[in-house]
Amino acid sequence: MNKKIPFLYKFGRFLLGPIFKFYYNPKIINKEFILKNGPIIIAGNHKHLYDQCLTIIATKRGIHYMAKKEYFDNKKIAWFFRGTGCISVDRKNKDPQAVNLALKVLKDNGAIGIFPEGTRNRTKDILLPFKFGAVSMAKKTDASIVPFAITGDYKFRSKNLTIRYGKPFKVNDMSLEEANNKLYKEVEKLIKQNLKENK
Repeated sequence: MNKKIPFLYKFGRFLLGPIFKFYYNPKIINKEFILKNGPIIIAGNHKHLYDQCLTIIATKRGIHYMAKKEYFDNKKIAWFFRGTGCISVDRKNKDPQAVNLALKVLKDNGAIGIFPEGTRNRTKDILLPFKFGAVSMAKKTDASIVPFAITGDYKFRSKNLTIRYGKPFKVNDMSLEEANNKLYKEVEKLIKQNLKENK
């Protein structure tokens, strides 16, 4: 699945990437932490529909995003999500098929993008509780987790839209609870760094 980046993904990044960069003027910090080889899971907070675009323009790797099943049920937009290599996830029920597809990507040394909060954070809390999917898949495949944090506003020529990546880490001998807590703390720390620098 990851051997060849889907045409629509490459075309969108080539054509729409520069437009996105110009329009939203995002700051992309520490993109060198996105490993160029080997299995990786890029995981962070979720505040807007366009969040995945920030990582897509930050790396030449093809990222297979875990996207909610409802996008694939909508005939008007399903073609886009399928064409860009997204993986449909049923958030209301256990979805072993989605997990198996993601594991296959990682076992083939590919890259998965995931939002551990499970949905967009529309609350005033800095983060929603993290689900265990990211750390569970990382443990099963020895993938590196690359944490990130997005802050700021999606506005024309934004002054504060920022994505910051943290150092990759592996789950190794950590329990899933320990690994999930580490991921949460890393993302929280990156959010606070962004907010501090954009005061």
